[in-house]
Amino acid sequence: MDVDKREPEGCLTAAVRIPVRIVVLLVVLPVRMAWDALAVCGRALDRVVLRPLGRMLYLVLVYPLLWLYANALVPLGRGLAWLVGALVTYGLVKPAGWLYRWVLTPLGQALAWLVKTLVVVPARWLYRWALAPLGHAVVWLAKALFVWPWAALWRYVVVPVVRYGIVAPLRWLWRRVLVPPARWLYRWVLTPAGRGLVVVARELRDAVVVAWRAAGYLTRAVGRGLRWLGWHLLGRPVAWCYRNVCTPAGHALRDHLWRPVRTAAAGAGRAGRAALASAAATVRRARQDAWRALAGGPAAGRAGEPAGVPARSLGSTTTAPGVAPTPEISLRKRG
Repeated sequence: MDVDKREPEGCLTAAVRIPVRIVVLLVVLPVRMAWDALAVCGRALDRVVLRPLGRMLYLVLVYPLLWLYANALVPLGRGLAWLVGALVTYGLVKPAGWLYRWVLTPLGQALAWLVKTLVVVPARWLYRWALAPLGHAVVWLAKALFVWPWAALWRYVVVPVVRYGIVAPLRWLWRRVLVPPARWLYRWVLTPAGRGLVVVARELRDAVVVAWRAAGYLTRAVGRGLRWLGWHLLGRPVAWCYRNVCTPAGHALRDHLWRPVRTAAAGAGRAGRAALASAAATVRRARQDAWRALAGGPAAGRAGEPAGVPARSLGSTTTAPGVAPTPEISLRKRG
């Protein structure tokens, strides 16, 4: 409600407002501080515990179940539904339709014709020409003997006696004896008391709103003070220690210990892999030599050696198969 639209305030409103607001502020302030503390704890709990736990539960439980539902249960259910539909359609619906169309429908039509011819037509004739006139006569006789005398008694005796002998005096008593005192009590006692209660309730409502806002300002100020104190007592020393002690120590460990150890480990790994490759090649050559010694066969060149060059005849560049290669000697002139 706007202030300009309120009714003019009286002395009762001014006398009630300030004590009510003070009392309400003293009552609401601890509640507001506890509420803000619980809200902060709840947000921290949600951010630190509940959200990661919810993600983990989703990944561990919900996602596998959704995958199982989408990739296993849904196709299985569709297959079963198709199978059940096919069984119902071709095992029950089609035979039932054929039976209804070609057996039950003609039989029912024949039975209906028999019932109509043998029962309905005679019953209709009996009702129209015997039972209906007899019933009308019985109803007229019952009205003449039992209804009309009581209706006349109610209309011409009971109603006038009740209306003029009971209702009229009670109405006069209500209007002349009961209503004026009740009206005076409502006007001069209950209405002022109700207005006072409305004023008190409205001031109590406004006091609760003002006290809640003031308590919010106080709790925010207390929170800022606690945050400043926590930063200067704990956060700043921890940040200084991390920036000036832990970071240089970590860099020194990384540059002087971890990198040399990683480099040495990488070199040792490469040397080990080379040694293992050499040992594997040696074993392979030994196996091949042993197999040639047992089974025979052309000698295979060692791994890594170049293939043999075809032999050439002396003084010719043409290769001759089966001719042993001659060493090429450069004749230098001796001085």
